[in-house]
Amino acid sequence: MTQTNITWIEGTVVEDEIHMSIVELSQAASTSEELIMAWVSEGVLSPSGSSPQDWRFSGDSLRRTKTAARLTRDLEINTPGLALALQLLDQISELRAQLIRSGHREHI
Repeated sequence: MTQTNITWIEGTVVEDEIHMSIVELSQAASTSEELIMAWVSEGVLSPSGSSPQDWRFSGDSLRRTKTAARLTRDLEINTPGLALALQLLDQISELRAQLIRSGHREHI
């Protein structure tokens, strides 16, 4: 008879717990503060806080900022186009997650 062992692993995604100022985000993503402010105005990034001095960005914002910088640089996408491109990428990620949950991994 075969015995099956199940091991549960619990962890915390560290980057979600990171909270950066606009200066720190700018440095970490090699992106200007002015561009980050434009992306916040367009809805590309959603920091907590009421003013640029008070804004705090999560670790997910760092990933999103790096993606936004790459799209802006490599594809020369303007800010409104960037907001649309990131929205579409988010939808693709959500659809992939739904496929995985429903057991359709072969379609990914």
